[in-house]
Parts: sequence; structure tokens; C-alpha cells
Amino acid sequence: MADIEISTVLYPHEDPARVVESVRELFPDWMPNAEPENSAFPQRRLAVVLEGVSDSIETLLESARDQRILDTALDAMSMRLEGDYTEFSISRQASMAGKLSFVLEERTLGGEITVSIQMAELADWLQRMTWHPGRDSIPRSIGDGLSMSEQGEPVEWFDKRGNRTLGED
Repeated sequence: MADIEISTVLYPHEDPARVVESVRELFPDWMPNAEPENSAFPQRRLAVVLEGVSDSIETLLESARDQRILDTALDAMSMRLEGDYTEFSISRQASMAGKLSFVLEERTLGGEITVSIQMAELADWLQRMTWHPGRDSIPRSIGDGLSMSEQGEPVEWFDKRGNRTLGED
């Protein structure tokens, strides 16, 4: 069983209900440790870290399947993989729009959701959870030469004429 922890920073200018709603778009069972009230202007609330747990990342994975970004999901979720632990961030703004967008740069517009997962054999589990039929013809695994760069740049699989470059030196 996986330990899945979800956190996000609620800034003074943000509506607490909308921030919680954005997280629940991808983690419906998430219950934050606190839910500050929205107050009138001028706002006196400081930034607050909202933390909680989730039983599953299935909604996130469904979104990745629907958007056809399972390979991107594998790459983004495994960039900081160390043993049985990984951490990655996703855009709250995209989540509110019903989309999944991984954050690879520091501080994104609209806030971010930080997800940490700890479980035995996590790398194998991530590969299974992001599997799709296209991997029958182009196999993928964590750390292979086909993953995106840390800046999110794609790795070229085809030359200018459309010929596959897999396995070529």
C-alpha cells in the first residue's frame, strides 16, 4: 500500500475553498489539515501550507490517460525517485480546468500541488500504472534514454525524415 501525501500553499490573496477544490479535482478523498476561512479585504491571513493524505492517485492517472500523457507522467513522477520514495508537483491552475500539468520549474502561476509517494517497489508500480499499448512497440522504463530532460524538453525519437532513431548511437 502506498503512502500518498498531498500539500499546497494557500497564499493570502487566494480563496481557500477554490484552492481545496483544485486539489480535490485530482485527489477527491483529500482532506486538508486546516481550511482557513475566506475573509474580507484587507486580508490579514499569512500563507498557510495545507497538507493531507490520499488513498489513491487514480484520478490523476485517469487524467493522464485521457490527455494521452502517460509517458510524460512516468517521466515527471520519477524525476526525483529515490528508492521507494518520489515527489513531484502539478499545477493547481490546470487542475481547476480539469487538466493535468506537471510543474518542472520553480513556482508556477496559480500555485502547485506537491505529491509525495512512498511504497515498496515504487519504480515498478509507476511503470505499471502508466503503461499503455504504445509501449509494446516503443518500450519505456524509468531512466531510459527516451525520458524528457529535467527542463521538460522532449528527446527526439525520429530523424528529420521520420525514421526511428531508437537504439542508434
